Amino acid sequence: MSIKNKEELLGNACSAVNRKAREIMLNVLESTLEAVDPKKVMESKIILTDNRLDVNEETLDMTGFKRVFVVGGGKASASMAEALEQILGDRIREGLVVVPRGTAGRFKAGKVKLHEASHPIPDESSVNGAIKILDLVSRAQEDDLVICLISGGGSSLMTLPREGLSLSDKRKVTDLLLRSGATIGEINTVRKHISDFKGGQLAKRVYPATLLGLLLSDVVGDPLEVIASGPTVPDPTTFAEAVSVLKRYGIWEEIPGPVRKALSEGEKGSIQETPKEDDPAFRKVRNVVIGNNRLACLAALDELRGMGLRAMLLTSFLEGEARDVGSMMGALAREIVASNNPIKPPAGVVAGGETTVTVKGSGIGGRNQEIALGAALKIDGLERAVLASVSTDGVDGPTDAAGAIVDGRTIARSKELNLDAEKYLSDNDTYSFFSELGDLIHTGPTGTNVNDVTILLVL
Repeated sequence: MSIKNKEELLGNACSAVNRKAREIMLNVLESTLEAVDPKKVMESKIILTDNRLDVNEETLDMTGFKRVFVVGGGKASASMAEALEQILGDRIREGLVVVPRGTAGRFKAGKVKLHEASHPIPDESSVNGAIKILDLVSRAQEDDLVICLISGGGSSLMTLPREGLSLSDKRKVTDLLLRSGATIGEINTVRKHISDFKGGQLAKRVYPATLLGLLLSDVVGDPLEVIASGPTVPDPTTFAEAVSVLKRYGIWEEIPGPVRKALSEGEKGSIQETPKEDDPAFRKVRNVVIGNNRLACLAALDELRGMGLRAMLLTSFLEGEARDVGSMMGALAREIVASNNPIKPPAGVVAGGETTVTVKGSGIGGRNQEIALGAALKIDGLERAVLASVSTDGVDGPTDAAGAIVDGRTIARSKELNLDAEKYLSDNDTYSFFSELGDLIHTGPTGTNVNDVTILLVL
């Protein structure tokens, strides 16, 4: 997976050592994205030997199943489906996965059909996709196997509003939550309780057939119930918790009245809760995480070491306000330069996870671009420091960039162009800032989604 504007990014280097650091950085990023390509992950994790299907530590005897159906959704689901068709071939009877609009043409459609819908705000096609999936799995019998391919983005791509709620209700709630600074877990707690698909409800519809969930995680720590809002997983959250999230972020009064009514009735027990762990449907469900952020981070470490650098994984559980995380990474660069701690240059520090942005301004940007600008302010003047932060799906927030790259000359260059970095950051307008500098990283949609990766280099 290549960075489309690589030459421009190298051309922005202000010295020979800076160009070398940028070149190392961009090569590492490309190798990292390649390592989490869903087809490669599927081919390495899913092994069919005669009639035995091995998925990590799970084993299924395929002779016990009359038919195999494939369903799912997410930014990586098309690539996952393509790989699964190559592995299982004619064993698959039929299937359907929901993918981001404009991406289906990049994949070979076979027995598993690709249905396009909107992300991150759901549309009517998202609803139609969820309905088609439920119709398909309702035909599965006790001796059938349903394989569900789940990746990040599935929450909006597979949307079915709870009875009595409209799509516009869900769209409004989703938009408010995305702008509030709520974590993905908190967002999905709400979405599961205004849905007839998420929070284990797909698993209920599959039963009594066997369900195998293959998950590419885009959530810090890989909690199964949070990935794409857990359609194949028991839901440990409650209506009361959903209400609490909305009140905590001050948007309870802003959400549509029908949603407030439904959640309030659920909190009182008037509406049935989402399926819990003791539901019989989950006796025939197996969920396996086949790829995650740590896989991407470890790939980055391997590439850095292969280039002769010292390398360390800071964390794959990175969370918090994006600009603050960026400032912390910048402070780490200064510590490395000053004291050789926690690692001696030439070195690379890798951090993965998913930060949040509390939108207060009117600009355009994404969490990785805010990390980058937060870091740029801190590493100003450090000749040998370079930082890049990217979303592995190639889409950082509501922008067409994967992220951005910065170095010790970024702030000086911005001043030469009369750009006030602090002002752009306070207005959440990092996309405009990096557009002017030519330091946005463009990959296009990558077809994968395992959170974000931030890499700091100090040569």
